[in-house]
Amino acid sequence: MTTAAVPPLPAEDHVCGACGLDFAALPVDVAAAIVRAVPGRAQVLLSGRPDAELRRRPDPDTWSAAEYLCHLRDVYVTSTIRLHRARTEELPVLEPMLNDLRARRFRYADCDVPAVLGELAAAVDGVADEVRRVTRDGWDRRVTRLPGEERTVRWLLRNAAHEGRHHLADIDDVLRAGRPPAARG
Repeated sequence: MTTAAVPPLPAEDHVCGACGLDFAALPVDVAAAIVRAVPGRAQVLLSGRPDAELRRRPDPDTWSAAEYLCHLRDVYVTSTIRLHRARTEELPVLEPMLNDLRARRFRYADCDVPAVLGELAAAVDGVADEVRRVTRDGWDRRVTRLPGEERTVRWLLRNAAHEGRHHLADIDDVLRAGRPPAARG
């Protein structure tokens, strides 16, 4: 899961081949609802599972459920900051998340899963707070990250919804991979 360069952000009209989310067709109120539902869905997926199951990687290049959970928390912390900066600054230059570095340096694999579930809920509340502060004309404000890479506030929220939807599916897949074949369906 290590890359040499920061990958580009998905486009404003991105359609995810894996989870099917269509950015351009996603209204901001629906995107916000998807984000608000993430902590509850994560709780349901992880609840009652043995610790070893939450930390098991299906292969060396795929995160465990616990690692994906930490990534989701960091996605929403980062999304909160990005939304705030987009609202309050003119064309802010955003830092990349550096996902794999975060996973290693912040020891995602060793996390306290119940604590991270609480942190995820708080981070999603932060996103919701920022979304409520976006004005009608604020959805078209822009941010940049890599040269030539500009995205709207609308995209920031849609991407936050995509990250939640996509990585909750990743968590489900990782947990299903550990079950015997008869129990997967």
